[in-house]
Amino acid sequence: MALLRRLLSPRITQIIGCQAKQLSTSSKCQNVDRPQFPGSRSEYSTKLEFIKPDDFKGIPVYRVMNAKGEIIPGGLDPKLDEATVRKMYQSMTLLNTMDRILYESQRQGRISFYMTNYGEEGTHIGSAAACDPQDVVFGQYREAGVMMWRGFTLDQFMNQCYGNCEDLGKGRQMPVHYGSKDLNFVTISSTLATQMPQAAGSAYALKRGDKKLCVICYFGEGAASEGDAHAAFNFAATLECPIIFFCRNNGYAISTPTSDQYRGDGIASRGAGYGMDTIRVDGNDVFGVYNATKAAREMCVKENRPVLIEAMTYRIGHHSTSDDSSVYRKKGEILSWDDQSPIHRLRNYMEIQGWWDDEQESAWKEKSKKKVMEAFARAEKRKKPNPEMLFTDVYDEMPPRIQKQMESMKSHCTQFKEHYPFDDHVPMT
Repeated sequence: MALLRRLLSPRITQIIGCQAKQLSTSSKCQNVDRPQFPGSRSEYSTKLEFIKPDDFKGIPVYRVMNAKGEIIPGGLDPKLDEATVRKMYQSMTLLNTMDRILYESQRQGRISFYMTNYGEEGTHIGSAAACDPQDVVFGQYREAGVMMWRGFTLDQFMNQCYGNCEDLGKGRQMPVHYGSKDLNFVTISSTLATQMPQAAGSAYALKRGDKKLCVICYFGEGAASEGDAHAAFNFAATLECPIIFFCRNNGYAISTPTSDQYRGDGIASRGAGYGMDTIRVDGNDVFGVYNATKAAREMCVKENRPVLIEAMTYRIGHHSTSDDSSVYRKKGEILSWDDQSPIHRLRNYMEIQGWWDDEQESAWKEKSKKKVMEAFARAEKRKKPNPEMLFTDVYDEMPPRIQKQMESMKSHCTQFKEHYPFDDHVPMT
């Protein structure tokens, strides 16, 4: 842990000015000539020299397991038991199966929108497994695996995507905009990076309440270009908030490649500038993600400090069902990432351990597909929410003007009922 702490921390203990506690005599103070400017830690220099970013080596990518599922010599095997590793694998593959079925359902016009998680399953499961279930999660829109790990059921996923009467969001959100108070997962917003300053504020509240918990806030490298990201990083660092900023760097901000997004060394290079402990990890190595998140959480909770994790991965699927990535990605680019898949990597590890084989794989594929299809069928049959829900949950007690609007809507729909087929909705009162 001490080694990890040294690797993660960008802070270097320095003597700042003559009043530093390390100096015990006034004679030493008189011989030190250091800048006294607030907000910097530096020495004077007579050399006219600019910092050249290309002169620095890239931040290393931490990993534990190679593409063959082998623990790398010197790698820190988390020594997770068979049951936990099985849950990791089955969660990733179940998510993959759900993605395929819901993506096709959108193409058939059965739901309005969907976003897959292909290729990024390791970032979800590795980080979720390392957190406490009471830690608060602020997601972007591609963290369904985190919810699955915490216990969000297939029925709940399907109900949300269909916006039916069992949807926790009461049919008011677009598909994949999940949320669960019971699972401490704050409902997703479409707008990029709005969750980041909110997450910093939530972490500050946890600190003030001495809860011994942290917040984990997920975002993509594209969202890191938003002003809200800067505000969140700065607030969290200056207020010393227990928060993990978890960046999924999957190579693309919708259609914009990283080469057009920034010129620096990824997102991790920004961490030290904000005064945050930072690490870059192989996002396709579920054990590497687990170790990094576990160490980051310990630092957050014990020291009340933010940590930035940049998980390097690749978005294999389209950005969403509204996107066609073949327009901006070269042929064969996706295929080159097949061997890097976090699912294949973990399966190789399990086979090496003797925990998985082709027979179990075949049985699990059949079982998982059946589970998803059954939940899909149940959700599709459920009625849509009562249209009166349009007017509820804004005020504790509905004001007369809102009540009047609701009654006007009901009257209008009754008068022109041939234009408003409400048979598939929960009846209005």
